[in-house]
Amino acid sequence: MRKASVTRTTAETEISVEIDLDGTGVYDNQTGIGFFDHMLDQLSRHSLIDMTIRAKGDYHIDDHHTVEDTGISLGQALAQALGDKKGIRRYAACHLPMDDAQVRAALDLSARPYLIWNVDMPTQKIGTFDTELVREFFQGFATHGGITLHVDQLHGFNSHHIAEATFKAVARALREAIETDPRKADAIPSTKGAL
Repeated sequence: MRKASVTRTTAETEISVEIDLDGTGVYDNQTGIGFFDHMLDQLSRHSLIDMTIRAKGDYHIDDHHTVEDTGISLGQALAQALGDKKGIRRYAACHLPMDDAQVRAALDLSARPYLIWNVDMPTQKIGTFDTELVREFFQGFATHGGITLHVDQLHGFNSHHIAEATFKAVARALREAIETDPRKADAIPSTKGAL
């Protein structure tokens, strides 16, 4: 059973994450940040990872700590649920169009975290949400999930579409990378024998 539960409590936030990698994309995400909940819902739905997230943060300051710590916690849960990564496909990529936006996400569940981020949001806000926090989420997620993650915006002029295409592209790539490879279900996908 590839499931995990992570709780993270700091002076700034309280986060709890539960995931099931072999789910159907059922989600119940409540962070207190409407647009961010919408993006987490997309991540769950398009990766087919069942996801329940509860977050409380220091919103009187801003949303930064809540978004970043949610990324950290979700990355930790992913790493925990993957275990030794035996049988997974490991690599995947997705070119995802959404109206004016097209985003490419390529990832490797390598245990070597690295984020390449070539995304330019034309506005500083989507509603009340700071667009720079999209990168902060994926930085925490990649670092603590042990993911080499490359995200490139190929087109786009609407910040909402760009952000949403980013979450969906990562989700679709993640869905493929965590799937069991039927030709090598009993092996770690590395010549080193470990990830």
